[in-house]
Amino acid sequence: MNNQKLIHFVNPYYTDKDMMHDLSHIKRILQTSKRIMLRYKEADEELITYGCYFHGFIYNHEADIVKFLEENEVKPSKIQKIIKVAWESLKDQTPDTLEGKIVHDTHLIEGGKTFIIVKCLVTGTARGQSLEETINFIESNILDKGKCYLPEAIPIYQEMQSFAKQFIVDLKDGLELK
Repeated sequence: MNNQKLIHFVNPYYTDKDMMHDLSHIKRILQTSKRIMLRYKEADEELITYGCYFHGFIYNHEADIVKFLEENEVKPSKIQKIIKVAWESLKDQTPDTLEGKIVHDTHLIEGGKTFIIVKCLVTGTARGQSLEETINFIESNILDKGKCYLPEAIPIYQEMQSFAKQFIVDLKDGLELK
């Protein structure tokens, strides 16, 4: 399948999302996935590409994805694999496949050390949260949450988590929040 068809299909699912979850998010994950794939020659790049593009809406639109793939003559066995990788990419999932691990981990480590904080602050603002609400969200849902499975992703995610924890401590001290 050509990328133009794929992008044309997924675009409406990302149009109304904030700038941290739109198609630029998919491009960041794809870039990171391609870097990691260099170490895993056996990984199926097509599964990873589909997994990246579908991960942002698989949870509400799996049937639409399957229909799109069927209409584009993707074999049923391949469709099953694509759907599995897209589900495995979600933060709270434990991936079984190599491709799922790659997409899952790159979803967590996109953007590098400071990105968790940037993403949360931007997303919190887009949702109309106060700074205190965003801090609470980070403490409840981000810090010490998530897990990477690939050996090269684990230390990156640990560094991101350490930075985020210290950032929140410093921010709360500066704002005199306890």
